[in-house]
Amino acid sequence: MIGKLRGVLDSVGEDHAIIDVHGVGYLVHCSSRTLGKLPSAGEAVTLWIETHVREDMIRLYGFMSELERDWFKLLQSVQGVGSKVALAVQSTLAPGELASAIALQDKGMVARAPGVGPKVAQRIVSELRDKAPAFSGASAAEIGLQQEIGAGVASSAVSDAVSALTNLGYSAQQASAAISKALPKAGEDADSAKLIRFGLKELAG
Repeated sequence: MIGKLRGVLDSVGEDHAIIDVHGVGYLVHCSSRTLGKLPSAGEAVTLWIETHVREDMIRLYGFMSELERDWFKLLQSVQGVGSKVALAVQSTLAPGELASAIALQDKGMVARAPGVGPKVAQRIVSELRDKAPAFSGASAAEIGLQQEIGAGVASSAVSDAVSALTNLGYSAQQASAAISKALPKAGEDADSAKLIRFGLKELAG
Protein backbone atom coordinates (compact mmCIF):
# COMPACT_ATOMS: atom_id res chain seq x y z
CA MET A 1 0.00 0.00 0.00
CA ILE A 2 1.12 3.54 -0.72
CA GLY A 3 1.03 5.66 2.43
CA LYS A 4 2.93 8.74 1.31
CA LEU A 5 4.15 10.30 -1.92
CA ARG A 6 7.02 12.75 -2.24
CA GLY A 7 7.72 14.10 -5.69
CA VAL A 8 7.09 16.99 -8.05
CA LEU A 9 3.67 18.42 -8.87
CA ASP A 10 3.03 17.73 -12.54
CA SER A 11 -0.48 19.15 -12.94
CA VAL A 12 -3.77 19.80 -11.14
CA GLY A 13 -7.23 18.83 -12.37
CA GLU A 14 -10.70 19.62 -11.05
CA ASP A 15 -10.59 16.91 -8.38
CA HIS A 16 -7.09 15.49 -8.60
CA ALA A 17 -3.38 16.16 -8.92
CA ILE A 18 -0.68 14.24 -10.75
CA ILE A 19 2.49 13.77 -8.74
CA ASP A 20 5.64 12.85 -10.62
CA VAL A 21 7.77 10.48 -8.55
CA HIS A 22 10.98 9.59 -10.41
CA GLY A 23 9.23 9.69 -13.78
CA VAL A 24 6.06 7.90 -12.71
CA GLY A 25 2.92 10.07 -12.62
CA TYR A 26 0.54 9.16 -9.80
CA LEU A 27 -3.04 10.43 -10.15
CA VAL A 28 -4.18 11.42 -6.65
CA HIS A 29 -7.74 12.47 -5.82
CA CYS A 30 -7.90 15.39 -3.39
CA SER A 31 -10.37 17.72 -1.73
CA SER A 32 -10.59 21.23 -3.16
CA ARG A 33 -9.06 22.46 0.10
CA THR A 34 -5.98 20.27 -0.46
CA LEU A 35 -5.74 21.21 -4.14
CA GLY A 36 -5.77 24.87 -3.14
CA LYS A 37 -2.74 24.35 -0.88
CA LEU A 38 -0.57 22.66 -3.49
CA PRO A 39 2.49 24.50 -4.83
CA SER A 40 2.95 25.51 -8.44
CA ALA A 41 3.60 22.88 -11.11
CA GLY A 42 7.22 21.76 -11.11
CA GLU A 43 7.68 22.31 -7.38
CA ALA A 44 8.26 19.64 -4.73
CA VAL A 45 5.21 18.28 -2.95
CA THR A 46 4.48 15.67 -0.28
CA LEU A 47 1.06 14.11 0.22
CA TRP A 48 -0.19 11.57 2.74
CA ILE A 49 -2.00 8.84 0.85
CA GLU A 50 -4.98 6.61 1.50
CA THR A 51 -5.10 3.74 -1.01
CA HIS A 52 -8.40 2.13 -2.01
CA VAL A 53 -8.12 -1.18 -3.85
CA ARG A 54 -11.01 -2.77 -5.71
CA GLU A 55 -11.16 -5.61 -8.22
CA ASP A 56 -11.27 -3.22 -11.13
CA MET A 57 -9.11 -0.32 -9.93
CA ILE A 58 -6.69 1.20 -7.47
CA ARG A 59 -7.47 4.77 -6.40
CA LEU A 60 -5.23 7.11 -4.41
CA TYR A 61 -6.50 9.91 -2.16
CA GLY A 62 -4.09 12.60 -1.06
CA PHE A 63 -3.92 14.87 1.99
CA MET A 64 -1.61 17.57 3.30
CA SER A 65 -1.41 16.00 6.77
CA GLU A 66 -1.93 12.73 8.59
CA LEU A 67 -4.77 14.37 10.52
CA GLU A 68 -6.68 15.05 7.30
CA ARG A 69 -6.13 11.47 6.16
CA ASP A 70 -7.39 10.19 9.51
CA TRP A 71 -10.53 12.29 9.14
CA PHE A 72 -11.09 10.86 5.65
CA LYS A 73 -11.07 7.35 7.09
CA LEU A 74 -13.15 8.32 10.12
CA LEU A 75 -15.86 9.96 8.03
CA GLN A 76 -16.26 6.80 5.96
CA SER A 77 -17.04 4.82 9.11
CA VAL A 78 -20.43 6.59 9.07
CA GLN A 79 -23.24 4.83 7.25
CA GLY A 80 -23.90 6.42 3.86
CA VAL A 81 -20.55 8.23 3.69
CA GLY A 82 -18.21 7.10 0.94
CA SER A 83 -15.03 8.63 -0.39
CA LYS A 84 -16.88 11.22 -2.51
CA VAL A 85 -18.93 12.54 0.41
CA ALA A 86 -15.90 12.46 2.73
CA LEU A 87 -13.90 14.60 0.30
CA ALA A 88 -16.84 17.00 -0.10
CA VAL A 89 -16.97 17.48 3.68
CA GLN A 90 -13.21 18.01 3.81
CA SER A 91 -13.40 20.48 0.94
CA THR A 92 -15.83 22.54 3.00
CA LEU A 93 -14.47 22.18 6.54
CA ALA A 94 -10.94 22.07 7.95
CA PRO A 95 -10.27 19.35 10.56
CA GLY A 96 -10.74 21.74 13.49
CA GLU A 97 -13.98 23.13 12.04
CA LEU A 98 -15.33 19.63 11.48
CA ALA A 99 -14.44 18.54 15.01
CA SER A 100 -16.16 21.65 16.39
CA ALA A 101 -19.27 21.07 14.28
CA ILE A 102 -19.51 17.51 15.62
CA ALA A 103 -18.86 18.56 19.22
CA LEU A 104 -21.49 21.30 18.93
CA GLN A 105 -23.86 18.88 17.14
CA ASP A 106 -24.11 21.48 14.37
CA LYS A 107 -25.45 19.39 11.48
CA GLY A 108 -26.14 22.55 9.48
CA MET A 109 -22.43 23.29 9.32
CA VAL A 110 -21.70 19.79 7.99
CA ALA A 111 -24.62 19.99 5.54
CA ARG A 112 -22.91 22.94 3.83
CA ALA A 113 -20.77 20.38 1.99
CA PRO A 114 -22.00 19.66 -1.56
CA GLY A 115 -24.02 16.45 -1.76
CA VAL A 116 -24.44 16.14 2.01
CA GLY A 117 -28.11 16.14 2.99
CA PRO A 118 -29.59 16.73 6.46
CA LYS A 119 -29.88 13.00 7.24
CA VAL A 120 -26.25 12.24 6.40
CA ALA A 121 -25.10 15.36 8.26
CA GLN A 122 -27.09 14.24 11.31
CA ARG A 123 -25.49 10.79 11.19
CA ILE A 124 -22.02 12.32 10.96
CA VAL A 125 -22.44 14.54 14.03
CA SER A 126 -24.21 11.76 15.98
CA GLU A 127 -22.02 8.76 15.16
CA LEU A 128 -18.69 10.59 15.45
CA ARG A 129 -19.51 12.49 18.62
CA ASP A 130 -17.31 10.38 20.88
CA LYS A 131 -14.53 9.87 18.32
CA ALA A 132 -14.09 13.43 17.06
CA PRO A 133 -12.17 14.94 20.04
CA ALA A 134 -9.16 12.72 19.34
CA PHE A 135 -9.06 14.07 15.77
CA SER A 136 -9.77 17.72 16.53
CA GLY A 137 -6.29 19.15 16.65
CA ALA A 138 -7.75 21.47 19.31
CA SER A 139 -7.12 21.65 23.04
CA ALA A 140 -8.99 19.22 25.27
CA ALA A 141 -10.60 22.12 27.14
CA GLU A 142 -11.87 23.73 23.96
CA ILE A 143 -13.37 20.60 22.43
CA GLY A 144 -14.70 19.51 25.84
CA LEU A 145 -16.59 22.77 26.28
CA GLN A 146 -18.01 22.49 22.77
CA GLN A 147 -19.26 18.99 23.60
CA GLU A 148 -20.96 20.33 26.73
CA ILE A 149 -22.64 23.06 24.67
CA GLY A 150 -23.69 20.56 22.02
CA ALA A 151 -25.15 18.23 24.66
CA GLY A 152 -26.96 21.11 26.36
CA VAL A 153 -25.18 20.57 29.69
CA ALA A 154 -22.94 23.66 29.75
CA SER A 155 -23.59 26.21 32.50
CA SER A 156 -26.09 28.96 31.74
CA ALA A 157 -23.31 31.57 31.96
CA VAL A 158 -21.26 29.73 29.34
CA SER A 159 -24.24 29.09 27.08
CA ASP A 160 -25.39 32.72 27.33
CA ALA A 161 -21.89 34.02 26.61
CA VAL A 162 -21.48 31.80 23.54
CA SER A 163 -24.94 32.79 22.34
CA ALA A 164 -24.11 36.49 22.78
CA LEU A 165 -20.91 36.16 20.72
CA THR A 166 -22.70 34.28 17.93
CA ASN A 167 -25.34 37.05 17.90
CA LEU A 168 -22.47 39.46 17.28
CA GLY A 169 -21.63 37.57 14.10
CA TYR A 170 -19.00 35.09 15.27
CA SER A 171 -19.38 31.44 14.31
CA ALA A 172 -20.32 28.90 16.97
CA GLN A 173 -16.81 27.48 16.67
CA GLN A 174 -15.15 30.88 17.17
CA ALA A 175 -17.44 31.77 20.06
CA SER A 176 -17.03 28.50 21.94
CA ALA A 177 -13.26 28.52 21.40
CA ALA A 178 -13.02 32.08 22.76
CA ILE A 179 -15.10 31.27 25.83
CA SER A 180 -13.09 28.11 26.55
CA LYS A 181 -9.92 30.24 26.56
CA ALA A 182 -11.62 32.96 28.60
CA LEU A 183 -12.89 30.63 31.35
CA PRO A 184 -9.56 30.10 33.18
CA LYS A 185 -8.87 33.85 33.13
CA ALA A 186 -12.37 34.96 34.11
CA GLY A 187 -12.79 32.28 36.76
CA GLU A 188 -15.07 29.25 36.85
CA ASP A 189 -17.75 31.24 38.73
CA ALA A 190 -17.74 34.16 36.27
CA ASP A 191 -21.13 35.37 35.06
CA SER A 192 -22.02 35.63 31.37
CA ALA A 193 -21.21 39.36 31.18
CA LYS A 194 -17.67 38.78 32.44
CA LEU A 195 -17.22 35.80 30.10
CA ILE A 196 -18.38 37.89 27.16
CA ARG A 197 -15.85 40.62 27.98
CA PHE A 198 -13.00 38.13 28.28
CA GLY A 199 -14.20 36.26 25.21
CA LEU A 200 -14.18 39.43 23.12
CA LYS A 201 -10.59 40.07 24.26
CA GLU A 202 -9.62 36.59 23.05
CA LEU A 203 -11.30 37.21 19.69
CA ALA A 204 -9.60 40.58 19.33
CA GLY A 205 -6.24 39.14 20.41
